[in-house]
Amino acid sequence: MELKEGRAQLNYLLTLNIRKEEAFGPLALAFIKEHDLDEMGLSPEEQFTILMATIQALAPEPKRYNLKLELLGKAKQLLSRSEFFNRELDQQLDQDIQKTRAEIDIYNKAMRPEREEGSPPPKLSQQKLIVQTDAPEYFLNIAQKRATAYYQEKFGLTKKAKTAQHFSGSPRKFDPDNTDVQKEFSGACAPFMNARTNAFHLMLPFDLKISRKPDDSLDAIVRIFYCKPGYSFPLAYEMGKLVSQQDGQVLDIPMDDPNLLFVSASKVKERDFKNPQGEAPPDVPPELVYPVSVIERSGTLGPFFQIVTHFKIWFDSSVVSLLIQGAPDLYEYGLQGGSGLMTRSHASDKVENYAEGLRNPILENLSFNYVNIHLQLSPGTETAFVPFNTPLFTVHPVLNRQSCKLEDIQKLQ
Repeated sequence: MELKEGRAQLNYLLTLNIRKEEAFGPLALAFIKEHDLDEMGLSPEEQFTILMATIQALAPEPKRYNLKLELLGKAKQLLSRSEFFNRELDQQLDQDIQKTRAEIDIYNKAMRPEREEGSPPPKLSQQKLIVQTDAPEYFLNIAQKRATAYYQEKFGLTKKAKTAQHFSGSPRKFDPDNTDVQKEFSGACAPFMNARTNAFHLMLPFDLKISRKPDDSLDAIVRIFYCKPGYSFPLAYEMGKLVSQQDGQVLDIPMDDPNLLFVSASKVKERDFKNPQGEAPPDVPPELVYPVSVIERSGTLGPFFQIVTHFKIWFDSSVVSLLIQGAPDLYEYGLQGGSGLMTRSHASDKVENYAEGLRNPILENLSFNYVNIHLQLSPGTETAFVPFNTPLFTVHPVLNRQSCKLEDIQKLQ
């Protein structure tokens, strides 16, 4: 940018500042960050003016103070070269820098408190969650990387949106089409993103389709169920009729019955997925082995399709519980996920599964539970299609209720 163009941009920005336009802060910061103002030829006075105006426009939030400190440092360096220099203004900048540093220290200590010297370390031990699954490399490694990439790509902020975060924009006027001031995006909310990028997600390495209609099923496998609240039953389709999968009895159920559910899967599409060890059926191509096995062993519970992942977790139920629920953005695919809280081993498994914890010292005194994925169509949805490597279920380790207590600060004081 040449001097003439740069000075015109500077004057435009200062005009926005005088008019207290919401767009001033984001545009001014981008101007300062993206250009070498010395090389452009702007005078120290011009640079100092835009820096101070930008500092004053920053939102008064501690997480912006590092940026504020950086701009204050640049302003102090420029002041000594400018005609604005006087002792009072120089001392004021020094005071602002010291005050900002002190506030950053207070903020950092509040966010990351340090123990006093000589005090004993907190008696906390990292809880191990031990997983047994037939595809550990996929579920514990590949899937977690794909989930993080999925959410970062989906909710990542643009450069303009990141810049706009630094400014409070008060006073404001209605200006919904001005992209320079737009900052209220999901990706800017730390709790929103933490629930996605810092959680443990279960997904599948193949496409999944759940529908009320038999049309356009995926190529690996198709299963049919009759399901409604309180009852479900597996069906098959033979000679133009729906039949019981249990005994082959022909059933008088029309293909447009609203209680029918058609579930289908594609071949494996995750390039790094490896089939679990074991003898695969000789007539099934390798890319179909895992989808077929997963859908074949899965079933329905009332209106829910239950995907049996063979994902078993052992945990210390005296300290930790496991919250399991549909992934946060599942609704966008026309699906709802079940949810539940695992507090200890359930009492409806085979006896040998309970004995495993007694035989293996690694699992001593631990509870276990299986994390199966429960999905149902959202109300009014006829068909849901979920691409491979899309988060389906989320596991949140949480403190057991007996391991913590909510206290009233007034009573404690």
